[in-house]
Amino acid sequence: MAGGHRRGGTLALDHGDKRTGLAYADALGITTTPLEPVRGPGDSRALLDRVADVLTERDVAVVVVGLPLHADGSESPRCAVVRAFAARLRERFPDLAIELVDEHLTSKAAEERLREAGYDARESRARRDSWSALVLLEDWLRRDGR
Repeated sequence: MAGGHRRGGTLALDHGDKRTGLAYADALGITTTPLEPVRGPGDSRALLDRVADVLTERDVAVVVVGLPLHADGSESPRCAVVRAFAARLRERFPDLAIELVDEHLTSKAAEERLREAGYDARESRARRDSWSALVLLEDWLRRDGR
C-alpha cells in the first residue's frame, strides 16, 4: 500500500492439521496479540467460521497465512494443503487481501519466546500455535514496513 498505510488490521494464521494458531495486529501494526487457537482439522468449517467471527469482532483488511516452505525455499508437501485453505478463504471472504508467507522458522521462534516468558512445557504446547502465528505476523509487519 502507498506509504505503508492500510485500512484495517492484520490477522495471521499458522495453519495446522490439528490446531490453527491466530494472531492479530491493529491497523498501525503497533499492537500484536496472539488469539485463542482453533482446535480441529485445518480443513474444517469451524476454522472458517472462527475466521468469520474474528472479522466481525476486529477490523481486518489482510489475512496472512503461513506457507510451510523448506529452508531452501522449495515447497513442502503441506504447501498444497495450505494453498487449498487459502483458496477457501478467498472464496468465502473475497474482499480481504490474503497473503501467503514463508513460515518455516516460526514454530522454533515461538517456542523460544514461550520459554523466555517462563511458560512450562504443557503451557507452551497450548500456546505454541498462536505464538507461531504471532511470530509470522510480526515478521510480516517488519518485512513489509507496516
